[in-house]
Amino acid sequence: MGAFKLELRCPQKVHGIVVDPECNWSFESLSSELHSLEKKLHDSCSVPVPFTKAQSRKGVKRSPGAFVMSLSNEETELSESEREEDHDLRMVTAKRFNCDDLYMSDSDISDYELAFDPQSYLMDEVGLVESAFFERSHEHHLQVQDDIRNQLSAIETELMTEQEKYASAFARIEKYREARKELERKLDTQYQRKIAEALDNHLTAIQREHELKSQIEERRIRSDAAHEEAKRKERAFHEERLRQERARAEAEAKLRIEEKKKAALEAERRAAKEAGEKEASEASKRIAAVPAQQEAAKPQLIADSSNLNLQPEGSGSNRTKKSQTTGDVVRAAQTALTLEQGRLLKLKELEEANRTLIRTSNMDFSNHERHISRLIRQIRGIKENVRVKASELVKILKNPSCPQTISVAAFAKKVVSHCESPDNAVFACGHVIVLVTSQVPQAMDLILAEFHRACIYTVPKHIVYSKSFFESKEAYYKDIGHREDDGKLESEKDYLKRLESYMKLYGALVQTEVQGVPNIHGPKEGWAWLARFLNVLPANMYTAVALNAFLQTAGFALFRKYKSQFTKMLLIILNDFLKALREREDSELNPIILEIQSYIEDNKFRQEPEGRSLQGQLLSSRVYSY
Repeated sequence: MGAFKLELRCPQKVHGIVVDPECNWSFESLSSELHSLEKKLHDSCSVPVPFTKAQSRKGVKRSPGAFVMSLSNEETELSESEREEDHDLRMVTAKRFNCDDLYMSDSDISDYELAFDPQSYLMDEVGLVESAFFERSHEHHLQVQDDIRNQLSAIETELMTEQEKYASAFARIEKYREARKELERKLDTQYQRKIAEALDNHLTAIQREHELKSQIEERRIRSDAAHEEAKRKERAFHEERLRQERARAEAEAKLRIEEKKKAALEAERRAAKEAGEKEASEASKRIAAVPAQQEAAKPQLIADSSNLNLQPEGSGSNRTKKSQTTGDVVRAAQTALTLEQGRLLKLKELEEANRTLIRTSNMDFSNHERHISRLIRQIRGIKENVRVKASELVKILKNPSCPQTISVAAFAKKVVSHCESPDNAVFACGHVIVLVTSQVPQAMDLILAEFHRACIYTVPKHIVYSKSFFESKEAYYKDIGHREDDGKLESEKDYLKRLESYMKLYGALVQTEVQGVPNIHGPKEGWAWLARFLNVLPANMYTAVALNAFLQTAGFALFRKYKSQFTKMLLIILNDFLKALREREDSELNPIILEIQSYIEDNKFRQEPEGRSLQGQLLSSRVYSY
């Protein structure tokens, strides 16, 4: 059976796809080639749709040749029916493919739809295989089209979702950016506020430093002026004292000359008397020789007794003996004891007069006493406070509604006992006492009497324990100032604490100097107290505590006034007083010894004690004023 040829003419390439790679194809090859062609068309498109319209075939140049399909007897053996069909096929003349209607349009690119004309056929008349193939291809195209639509819908949905996500993310970014801007604005405001506060604090510190420097400069100027004034007064005092000493020396010299003249005249008179007696008789001369010699020696003894200031025998010598016996127990300078007795006598007489006045009067003066006590408790180390409290106290003391003796006695008692309070400002109290006593001078002796009654070391005076003088140790402790509470004496620790408080207030009083206001009991009295203390009082625990407390408050002012003389006094304390304390070999004395030694060796007397200079105003009000 002869082979037949099916010759179809078509372009060699469509969009880069080779249409006629071989000349002779079998049916299976043709089918596989069509599937390959479909696959390549899928791959060549952005969306895998076969036979998608891309452009019109009009204007495409046809190829002069066509591919030829031939079948031979050698390649396959056919059945009888197949031979008949083969015969029918040989009778069909070869036709060309009609490819003019297969095109791809540019307008359908966005939809990715297949432009397929159902009236177009590859051949006018087709067989069963071609019809099945065509049907299968058409179904495939429809299925691909549905898949494409589904994919496009899914892509659009996903795109919408992504757009919503992007919009939400962008909104969150905008919100975060706004929040960040607001945070940065707040931080910037806070930073600017901190800078302003730091600048304000710096300027305030500079202002405070300038004010402090100006105050220090003013204080230094006032101190220099006061120092110069003190120097001038000291020079005048020394000059006056030298003049008085010269006058006294001249007077004493004249007195000695007169006494010598009197002694010479008496010697001549006695010599003449002896010569007359010798002429009487030789025996009487020998008898009178001894009395004459005694009379000659008597004027010399009289002269010597005048120089030694000896007391004649009699009642005076008995009193001296008694004072010396008492002196074995009471250690104090005679002048200090005299002053103490006079002050205590004044206080006693005043208290008796007040008791009589209260008994005979129907008035209640306790309100005045409470008012005085309240004002004293309110004293603080501030200039304005001291001025106001002193002024109010003076008004009360001069108030005619209350007898001055009662108000003065109450003031003396309350201001001295206030030193035992823990919040006591001793230097401020010293200023108040000086200001009040400058207006009411009689109050000073009463205040000092209260000091002597509360603490014997303000005299200064010390009582030595003696079994012959005191019935018991308790009697001795009561005599030196120990308090008794419910029949029990206070401990030595409490007694020493009170002793220190009284001595600090006394030292603050004697060192107080207020410009334009005289201090009746000022630095001169403090110097006298220190000299009497070192001359008479022994070295023990009581005297050591008293001396240390006095130096802590009054040492700075005494050094400024007496300079080298005060340093000599400190050397006596360091070399003699502390030495005597160490010789007692009492371990309880070691702390007070070290404290006094440190005060002298470290030159603490050159440093102004804390609280001595009153503050200009409250610290809190100063801060608020800034």
